[in-house]
Amino acid sequence: MAEHYYTVTWDQLHRDARALAWRLIERGPYRGIVAITRGGLIPAAIVAREMEVRLIESVCVVTYDEEKKGEATVTKLPVAAGDGEGFLIVDDLVDTGTTARIVRALLPKAHFACVYAKPAARSLIDSFVTEVSQDTWILFPWDTELQAAVPLAKRGRG
Repeated sequence: MAEHYYTVTWDQLHRDARALAWRLIERGPYRGIVAITRGGLIPAAIVAREMEVRLIESVCVVTYDEEKKGEATVTKLPVAAGDGEGFLIVDDLVDTGTTARIVRALLPKAHFACVYAKPAARSLIDSFVTEVSQDTWILFPWDTELQAAVPLAKRGRG
């Protein structure tokens, strides 16, 4: 279980995905982008817009449900991407590397970019924007909702 939580807002995700595109633009051009679903869909859309890439593919690798890990299963392949040559893979996060290893094997010639990276799998990708510690669980905007916060004084210490 994660010891720390890092909340990412919609605005922050947008800024970070644009920063990723800015880093990637000099490495292109790319024929297309492969978004890793589901987390990579929104960053991939932002990167595609910023880099003016129109061909968007997706690959779906199911590895967990909320915080529970399971057996990795590929449920959708990126048919148009071939071996990945000329393509950019985009995901929200590389964590343990389970998904990254599978997608890397499917698209060995693609450039692999994530918005956020943890140390255990950072070496599996080519580009990222922000590194977070391995014991941090990132709360993405699509996984959270706004609600009233209890004042610190009422929470107690702990």
